[in-house]
Amino acid sequence: MTESVKLGLKENWKQFTILVVINAFVGGMIGMERTIFPQFAEIEFGVASKTAILSFITAFGITKAIANYFTGRLANKFGRKNLLLFGWVVAIPIPFILIYAPSWNWVIFANMLLGISQGLTWSSTVVMKIDLVGEKDRGFAMGLNEFAGYFAVGIVAFLTGYIANNYGITPYPFYIGIFISIVGFILTALWVKDTRVFAHKENLTDTTSQLDNVFLDTTFKNKTLSSVTQAGLINNLNDGMIWGLLPIVLLSLNFNYENIGIIMAIYPTVWGIGQLFTGKMSDHYSKKAMLFWGMLLQGLAILFIPFTSDFYILGFILALLGFGTALVYPTFLSSIAQATNPKQRAESIGTFRLWRDLGYAFGAIISGVTADLFGIEYAVFLIGGLTIFSAGVIKIRMPK
Repeated sequence: MTESVKLGLKENWKQFTILVVINAFVGGMIGMERTIFPQFAEIEFGVASKTAILSFITAFGITKAIANYFTGRLANKFGRKNLLLFGWVVAIPIPFILIYAPSWNWVIFANMLLGISQGLTWSSTVVMKIDLVGEKDRGFAMGLNEFAGYFAVGIVAFLTGYIANNYGITPYPFYIGIFISIVGFILTALWVKDTRVFAHKENLTDTTSQLDNVFLDTTFKNKTLSSVTQAGLINNLNDGMIWGLLPIVLLSLNFNYENIGIIMAIYPTVWGIGQLFTGKMSDHYSKKAMLFWGMLLQGLAILFIPFTSDFYILGFILALLGFGTALVYPTFLSSIAQATNPKQRAESIGTFRLWRDLGYAFGAIISGVTADLFGIEYAVFLIGGLTIFSAGVIKIRMPK
């Protein structure tokens, strides 16, 4: 069976393209919540505490992190396509729950489902693309994958802001989610093929030594893997803060939903488009340098947010934050893939994504509690400082 299998982007471009399109649908499901959710909490359910509002991100982050880990572990056993399909099945009820939710607890439950769905679907598309392309184009493949996902986050974030501004905060913005989840399921069921055989093929010629304990090595022991993992956690910690607190900051500055939608869309859109270039760069340039400068740029951009209320300056700061994130995001995954044996790669990526997406939960809790106790500006400064510290860890601990 493996004799007829050829690794490479050109050799598998049809299947790769389908997976890129599907990951755009996966990203769109997060974009549905990206602009309007803090306002949705306050207007529909009277939830005013920053910590309580950010509880939906905490629920999302924890369940997505756990789903990431088990997707990595179960990918070889059950097949990538089956996990991707199941992820879409979990996604379909989410927009209906948000439309008809009688209480905030139902919204939390919907975000737990969203976390499970995102972990299964996004992790599956990542592993499948790495399976297909082989070693040469791995960074470029991850750039395309993450571009599709985060560009869609930006587009849908803008659309939901526009729809909420013109037609109300519910139910119309959530109709987008109904369309995305059903079409994503149909595309997967009809056209995606499983890719386990490609990993078996690569394993025949790969000389990367196997890890003693994939979880412990990825988390703590292996200097390359653990450096990447801590940076991934901090990256999503600051993303959780931006997702939850920035719309509140912009509302306090009297921006309308449409303008909030534009600013909130700039960051994931630049992040998404930037990865078309930074993914390819990570195949040719120092991964360590890209991770260091990307985390440093993110931290500096975040620190500048409280110092302006100008729409255009805020847009520029969010664009810088998006570019910093674009430098690191595909580089995280290509670094993990390069440093692991094909047999263990899915599990190592799952472990990395476990910690990376726990960053959402940590970011929501830390920034929410800090904002409630000391004010939003202090929460922003704290998260910016942690991001710069993470850049220092990359600089000192990660081997070249």
